[in-house]
Amino acid sequence: MHALLGFSTPAALRDIVLLVARLGLGVVLLTHGLDKLESGFGPTADGFAAMGIPMPEVAAGYALVAEIGGGALLIAGLLTPLAGLLVVGQMAGAFWYAHRGTEVLSSAGGWELVGVIGFLALVLAGTGAGRISLDRLIVGRTEPAPITS
Repeated sequence: MHALLGFSTPAALRDIVLLVARLGLGVVLLTHGLDKLESGFGPTADGFAAMGIPMPEVAAGYALVAEIGGGALLIAGLLTPLAGLLVVGQMAGAFWYAHRGTEVLSSAGGWELVGVIGFLALVLAGTGAGRISLDRLIVGRTEPAPITS
């Protein structure tokens, strides 16, 4: 596609875009998770139970880990593929139990926000953190390890 259009994205620009995406998503997740934590673990689990989520205490714990831990990891660019997959799992659950069967727009109770968060987390899980990250500093790698058979 790049050859067809006659351009390619410079690596430095890709790294800046990945950094901005990680920071933005990380802040959103961290804010959501800290809001749940401030409300209290019990009330969060109770809210999940009211939505029919099985094992609401486990689900609340997972939500806190995915949102606070995953958000912090994405901000740092550390274990980015793992953090992205944690968030994808959280958003898949949010979709299934809270937004399935609704319309798209979040203003109408739809899945818009969880969809965008989940899709962006999936992109970051698949692409890695980029060169401006702790993943690069510690592991020396900017992309997930290749899958070999």
